[in-house]
Amino acid sequence: MELFSVSWWSALAAIILIDLVLAGDNAIVIALAARRLPPHLQRRAIVWGTVGAIAVRSAMTVGVVWLLKIPGLMLVGGLGLLWIAYKLLADTDSNEEHGEGGATTFWGAMKTIVIADALMGVDNVLGVAGAAQGAFDLVVLGLLISVPIVVFGSAIVLRLVQRWPVIIQIGAGVLAFTAAKMIVNEPWLDPVFDGSAGLQTLARWGTYLTAVAGVLLLGWWTARRRAGSGTTEESA
Repeated sequence: MELFSVSWWSALAAIILIDLVLAGDNAIVIALAARRLPPHLQRRAIVWGTVGAIAVRSAMTVGVVWLLKIPGLMLVGGLGLLWIAYKLLADTDSNEEHGEGGATTFWGAMKTIVIADALMGVDNVLGVAGAAQGAFDLVVLGLLISVPIVVFGSAIVLRLVQRWPVIIQIGAGVLAFTAAKMIVNEPWLDPVFDGSAGLQTLARWGTYLTAVAGVLLLGWWTARRRAGSGTTEESA
């Protein structure tokens, strides 16, 4: 692809749009994982969480052709992301009150951020690589453009979470929906999800609904149970 040609600029515009859409999930993960850290560590977690996200994406971008050959990659990534969405939600109510579990340290938050970014990075890498059409300079630009989007997005989400805690549930729901999309896009499951037939459409939307509702309900139930056991221990 010729540098600065019409096709080059159109591909760059597509990459920016992909970053804007998909980087939101990364921003949510970083903000939720860092929400219980002291303010000075929150800033560090946002910066280094973004660095970790970009490092993971860079490694995955280099090996994107190889990644495409791994059977079941989207399915495994989706299931792993469902677990992270559940943990971010389950560690809310009881942990806020009793200080147990969850990412209470910088490195604990970083571990959650990097693992989640590795799982979610598949969609972003495939999208950017496809839009770049093999142009390495566009791939690099896409990675660089995603840095400020994730940094500023994480800071905004974190401030919103501190003001309106209900955003934690919304964020977990968004991550669960992202996980469901990864599962639905798994090539192994094309006979189940790919197509416009009634049963395939029902399977897709059923997966979305089950993932989001399951994560929200199970996370809420676990958090309330932990809060109840913590209250019982304190009264004893």
